[in-house]
Amino acid sequence: MTIKSVADMAGVSVATASRVLSGHPSTSEVARTAVHEAASTLGFRPNAQARSLRKTSTQTIGLVLPDVRNPFFADLAHAVEQRARDFKYLTLFGNANEDTEQQDRYFDIMLTQRVDGLIAAPQGDLADLQAVLDSGVPTVFVDRVIPDTTVPSVTPDNATGIQEAVRHLTGLGHRRIGYIAGPQSTSTGRERLAAFQSALTETNADDDGALIFFGDFQSASGATGARRLLELPQSPTALLAADSLMSIGAVGVCNERGVAIGKDIAFVAYDDIEAFSLINPALTVIAHDVNAMGRLAVDLLTQVIAGETPESVILPSRLIVRGSTPSLPGGTAS
Repeated sequence: MTIKSVADMAGVSVATASRVLSGHPSTSEVARTAVHEAASTLGFRPNAQARSLRKTSTQTIGLVLPDVRNPFFADLAHAVEQRARDFKYLTLFGNANEDTEQQDRYFDIMLTQRVDGLIAAPQGDLADLQAVLDSGVPTVFVDRVIPDTTVPSVTPDNATGIQEAVRHLTGLGHRRIGYIAGPQSTSTGRERLAAFQSALTETNADDDGALIFFGDFQSASGATGARRLLELPQSPTALLAADSLMSIGAVGVCNERGVAIGKDIAFVAYDDIEAFSLINPALTVIAHDVNAMGRLAVDLLTQVIAGETPESVILPSRLIVRGSTPSLPGGTAS
């Protein structure tokens, strides 16, 4: 008889069953009742030595990020791992691949492994994170958040950079600005879209729903978005992509079609990854300090582990203007 059998009968995760049977105080009453009834029915008795081991620190933290292929998240993982070492923690990494089911599997594994705390850039809604929140494991959100939770977080100021980008483009004469948005299942996707739409109303840019394409923070959707926008009867004179991978996909399509960035079309990317400053012309970007984000996430987590309740941190974002954003070709607004 295993704890998985108990979890299956109780209709909870293995991590939740483990926490209930080890006497963790933060489990819900419903979960405790279901697990104890299942354990009694199955005759399951947790190992006393295993229970005692669960009360000790493992000196590990879990880090669950949306997509390791995204250079921004790779840089964030490096910053977290290096700062965690300062506190003698090892970092267990999970790649959710922008998928809530894969995210849940990593959360479950990390809780079962008794990590001392979790750092996550979450996706989905409150229900997708309920097991983690119910576990009582110290948790900090980074880059993204889940509404209606009290989990401390370190996030970028998503509004300011987007608004600066739109003002920059309209100041150069661009009115038709194509926007490749992130998924609305994420806080960053929602906040950046809201900032873009707000900026449209504050400037003389065209407020045309056809100029918005909804992607999924992966390069293929950036490519699809660029194709759709460039094929509009009245195509945009500028593109703004809401993350680095979608920007990469969109740049590829512009190159395929012979649309010269910095000449035929203006382009703004979100996140200042190294590659964007090396291509020709270098991309104008919305930047924030990813190293500071990772380090602060670890600092907040150590405070939560120590029983403190730190305040969330919002890091500033800024527009870095480079060669990819020329004045409107032809000199007049379309």
